[in-house]
Amino acid sequence: MVLCAALAVSGCTSSGTKSSSASAASATGATAAPSVTNQLQDEYQQVISNVLPSVVQITTTSGLGSGIVYDDKGDIVTNAHVVGTATTFQVSLANSTNLLDATLVASYPDDDLAVIKLSSPPGGLRPATFGDSGKVAVGQITLAMGSPLGLSSSVTQGIVSATGRTVTEPQGGGSPGATIANMVQTSAAINPGNSGGALVNLSSQVIGINTLAAVDPELNGSAASGIGFAIPSATITNIADQLIASGKVTNSGRAALGVVVRPYFTASYQPAGVVIVSLTAGGPAASAGLQAGDVITQVGSTQITTVNSLTTALASLSPGNKVTVTYTRAGATKTADVTLGTLGA
Repeated sequence: MVLCAALAVSGCTSSGTKSSSASAASATGATAAPSVTNQLQDEYQQVISNVLPSVVQITTTSGLGSGIVYDDKGDIVTNAHVVGTATTFQVSLANSTNLLDATLVASYPDDDLAVIKLSSPPGGLRPATFGDSGKVAVGQITLAMGSPLGLSSSVTQGIVSATGRTVTEPQGGGSPGATIANMVQTSAAINPGNSGGALVNLSSQVIGINTLAAVDPELNGSAASGIGFAIPSATITNIADQLIASGKVTNSGRAALGVVVRPYFTASYQPAGVVIVSLTAGGPAASAGLQAGDVITQVGSTQITTVNSLTTALASLSPGNKVTVTYTRAGATKTADVTLGTLGA
C-alpha cells in the first residue's frame, strides 16, 4: 500500500537522527501529522468518503452479507445468495450500529441478484452512482467495499484483472449456482460477507457487485488469493430496475432456447448431452423443430455434455443470435438453426 510505504520512508533515516519537527513532537508528547502527501492516497480516501456510506451490512437468520443503497426510497441491491430464502432482514448503514428492518422486494437467482427495501427509510440515504461497465478495462484500480467476515465498512484495493468472464458459482450454502456472463475479475480481496458489496472505480462509481472468489482445488477448496469476481453494473441496473418496478424480470438480456432439460448419459454412464424434457410453446427451440426427447449435443461450436455446459454456452450468446443446434433423435444426428430468445423470470 502507498500509505505503508510513505510511513516507512518518513519514519527512518539513514543517519539514525530525527528531524527537528519529530524531535519537538517527541519532546512535547504531541502527535506529528504525516509529513508525506500522496495524490493516489488522497483519491482513495475521497472515493471511500463518497461511496462507503452507500454500502450496508445485511443480516438474515442464517448469515450476513453486504448490499448497496440503490435509491433514496430505501431499495438496496445485493446478491440473491445473500438473501437466500429469507424475506425479512436487518440492515445496518455504514458507521452505524442501528439495525433497520427490511423486506424482500424480489430475487432473480439466474443472475444472483436481489433487491430488498428498508421498511422505514431514514433521511439522508446515500444512493450509489453506477458506472458504465462497458468502459471497465484491465489495469484500472478498484476498491471492494463490504462486510467481510462481519467486519462492516471494510475496504480492500486491487485492479481489474480481466473482463468478460463467464463464471459458474458453486451451488449450495445459499448460492443458487448461477452461471453469469461478463463478470469483472479483480485482485481486490473478496471474502465471505463481501458478497453484495460494491466494487468501485476511482471515479466513485460502482462498476460491479462483489459476488465470489475463485477457489483453489489444490488447497482443499480454499479461496484463491487475488481472484475475485463481480457482477457488472450494466447487469445490476437492468435487473434491479425490473425487480423494483414489477417484482419480476421479463428482459434479462440473456439468451434462452426455451427448453427444460436434464442430463443424458451413455450406456456406460458417461455424460453425453442434455435431453429435452419440455419446450416453451412457440419458443426458439420449438419454432426450429426440436421436440421433447431430443438430445442436444452441441450449440454452435461448443460441445454440450452437461446442463451446466449448456448454460455456459448460452451465457456467452445474446437474444436474437442465430445459432446451429446439433442434436440426436432416434439415434440420428440432426441440426437446427435456432434464433435465441430471452431468458425471463
